[in-house]
Amino acid sequence: MPPEERSILPLPPRLLYNWVSLLGAVLAVGSVFAFLLLFTVGLFVPRSNPYLGILLFIVAPGCFFAGLFLILAGVWAQRYKIVSERLQIDLTRARDQKILVGFALGALMFLLATVFGSYQTYQYTESVQFCGTSCHVPMTPEYTAYLRSPHARVACVECHVGAGIGWYVQSKINGLHQLFGVATDTFPRPIATPVKNLRPARETCERCHWPERLIGNIDRTFYHYLSDQTNTPFAVRLLLKVGGGGVNGPPSGIHWHVSRGEKVEYIATDDQRQVIPWVRVTNVATGETTVYRDQNFHDDPAKYTIRTMDCMDCHTRPSHRFLSPNEAVDDAITAGQLDRSVPSVKANVVTALVAPYQTTDEAMQKIAASLRAAYPGLPTVDGVVAVAQQIYRDNFFPEMKTDWRTHPDNIGHKIWPGCFRCHDGDHKTDDGKKTIPADNCNICHIILAQGSGDQLKQLKADGYDFFHIDSTYLDFSCTTCHTGALQK
Repeated sequence: MPPEERSILPLPPRLLYNWVSLLGAVLAVGSVFAFLLLFTVGLFVPRSNPYLGILLFIVAPGCFFAGLFLILAGVWAQRYKIVSERLQIDLTRARDQKILVGFALGALMFLLATVFGSYQTYQYTESVQFCGTSCHVPMTPEYTAYLRSPHARVACVECHVGAGIGWYVQSKINGLHQLFGVATDTFPRPIATPVKNLRPARETCERCHWPERLIGNIDRTFYHYLSDQTNTPFAVRLLLKVGGGGVNGPPSGIHWHVSRGEKVEYIATDDQRQVIPWVRVTNVATGETTVYRDQNFHDDPAKYTIRTMDCMDCHTRPSHRFLSPNEAVDDAITAGQLDRSVPSVKANVVTALVAPYQTTDEAMQKIAASLRAAYPGLPTVDGVVAVAQQIYRDNFFPEMKTDWRTHPDNIGHKIWPGCFRCHDGDHKTDDGKKTIPADNCNICHIILAQGSGDQLKQLKADGYDFFHIDSTYLDFSCTTCHTGALQK
């Protein structure tokens, strides 16, 4: 054999003798390497990251098939002579030795970069910033509210995806739809709460919370201020009967609704689950069932989806709560951010907040103008303006058409129906002998004191009847007047 032929390294079939195919081979090998690395990380990290699957089953395979495509493209180009010179390596030539060393070093650097980049990408996809800012731009309202929520240190994926391949796949299918909406700017405004495809709370919330445990009673005071010139304080001190679901005590209180001993099911006829005309309660031990229906509901329940009640039916906004103007201003006065001695500060700030604005920038300008016009000689008007603007930035998002009115918050029954979706006195058994009570507020809470000043010191163990400012309030339709803005 001639010496020049003996010096050429044996290579695969000649159609692979091109740089395009060789580059594709490096890319394919690197993707396999990244897949194995991330798979190993997924096995040994203390807590699974659902977004790891994107890298494992989408990004890495995508790079692998891109590498295969380059290999085939190089073969095709070599076959049809589009690549003018086939690859030859002759180690007796100094030039080829340098090229081979350079290529080997480049391939090694590529693999090292794959290792580092894959792991850093894994870490980033686990972050809240990935969910709230980089990937999900339309989620700005939810992300802003999340940062002020009690769950601000809980990763988004812990609740919205959770563990397990089934819900991971479902979330990714839904994610593809969301990605298309973001790419084409066709996503809804506001972003709807994922009521229908939200994972059951017992698989997410109850990984940390335990409603079966007896919590007992919680003493809490709610501070409010009237929309009058003196911003008159009015507080309600409640003993909330949280109770528990059967551990360390019998099922009782508010958490009775999610106890293991009683199964509460219902039908909702609207997308936001605010209209509940049919309820079924089953004693798990005996199997005895009691069905309550609204007296105006005569439809066949089989036409509807029957849902088992869980935490999310009351805690509808646990991490993404947008405060109403009334609530936000009350909180600001209580915290001392707004001075209660400023005449009508409650009414004026709420009025400025609820005015219609097309953009946040417009809101900032007009809120400032409105409040400065209301207090032309007030030395601290800049502070009032700053607090009002911050409340707006935290709770109002005109570009996304999102504020407290867009998403029901069913804790309580002041602005949204909440408890009164079922506890309205109209849900009865067919024989009329049993009714879901509406007039016994003491089932869930006791009013220990109400009013202001010395009134809050006059505690009553068996509870007061609620009085509306200066008179007894007998109508339970709080939402008729309490809309979150100034009362009607």
